Amino acid sequence: MQKSELGFVERLSYGFGDMGTSLAYNMASGFLLFYYTNVVGLPAASVGTVFLVARILDAVVDVLVGIGVDKTRTRWGRTRVYFLCTAIPYALLTVAVFSMPAWSQGAQLVYAFVTFKALGIVMSLQAIPYTALMPMMTLDGKERLRLSGLRSIGTATGVVLGTAAVIPLVGLLGGGNQQRGFTLVAVLFAIVGLICTLALFRNCKERYEDDAPPGFAILSAVGEMLRNRAWLVVFFHCLLYFARFGMMMAATAYFAIDVMKRPWMISVMLPAVAGMLLLSAFFAPAILTRTGLRNGTAGALAIAAVLFGALPFVQDNVPVFLGFYVAGCLATSITITSTYAMIAETVNYHEAKFGARREGLLSAGISLSTKLGMALGTAGFAYVLGAFDYAPGHVSDAAREAIRWTYSGGAVAVLAVQTLVVLCWPRTGPAKP
Repeated sequence: MQKSELGFVERLSYGFGDMGTSLAYNMASGFLLFYYTNVVGLPAASVGTVFLVARILDAVVDVLVGIGVDKTRTRWGRTRVYFLCTAIPYALLTVAVFSMPAWSQGAQLVYAFVTFKALGIVMSLQAIPYTALMPMMTLDGKERLRLSGLRSIGTATGVVLGTAAVIPLVGLLGGGNQQRGFTLVAVLFAIVGLICTLALFRNCKERYEDDAPPGFAILSAVGEMLRNRAWLVVFFHCLLYFARFGMMMAATAYFAIDVMKRPWMISVMLPAVAGMLLLSAFFAPAILTRTGLRNGTAGALAIAAVLFGALPFVQDNVPVFLGFYVAGCLATSITITSTYAMIAETVNYHEAKFGARREGLLSAGISLSTKLGMALGTAGFAYVLGAFDYAPGHVSDAAREAIRWTYSGGAVAVLAVQTLVVLCWPRTGPAKP
């Protein structure tokens, strides 16, 4: 395996390139449902449908983008050109999503769908090339784990800003007007994301490319992807991870306010996700080097399932509750670093079995799994709210109990299935067809 020589600036630019895309996505994941229902006043079930339909349509978009990356040949490379062309449109859409006009409810729902769908399309045009870039930067497994650790740091920073900082900034910038506050926070995040994406374009290089010609049979390539065992494991692992993540991100504000009756916990629980991701980024590569990707990831998921399963039973003791919650977040955070490395390994597996790397197509499939997972998690929780007639300020006991048990029980169920999926990760290289 060839050694790569990546400089500090290049590594750092790659790591924080994730923040360029995920900052707006994290803000939307954590607060867009709350913004639409509690600030704009849209019905929760209708908003859930907007999320679900918009992200299901990403199935077509993501595959097309992935194929486009594999067919792209420009003087800026195969992936970097996408960062250059989408940086400004993504920043503008970030602001548009949190700038709801004072229209009729029907028109507002249409606006919500169009802007959210557009944000998702441009996000695909950034996120898929970004994921495809790592295996082009280096072939060295240890270097990939280092890049994965830095990406985890970038992700964690994006989650901190996109979750913990949002409500305080809304209050500070909005001056009591939540609508204005959310819009101005979106403007701030759009600027930060723009800078990160342009740095990614400028400082990161593609060194290893697929020698296969840009013209290839699309259906045949998709069929090969579906026969890539390593890719299938990562696909379902990410689908389940983001279904749980989307549900918990959307539900945390409701859980803290309506169940725990401690709104201040929002600014502890959401940052804990990012804080533990940031912490794990420093030691996860060393752990995973010792345990291997398969065993380390499955073990962390099993531990997280036990910790989240204990939450309803320690709920009356807030310090203990938060201790279990933070420990669970730490365990799941280790799996993020491993996932980034596993995604890069699916390219090697694919090349060994089929003779082509297909970084773009493989990355597109993983991107699809994350969006579909987020859609299922976020929409599923919105439907729970709708089924129990959730009404801000007049929350029934039934709705409160539904939020309580969905928050913990849903997480445990998903983590258990995730563990089984990861145990299917191939221990050896692929058999030749």
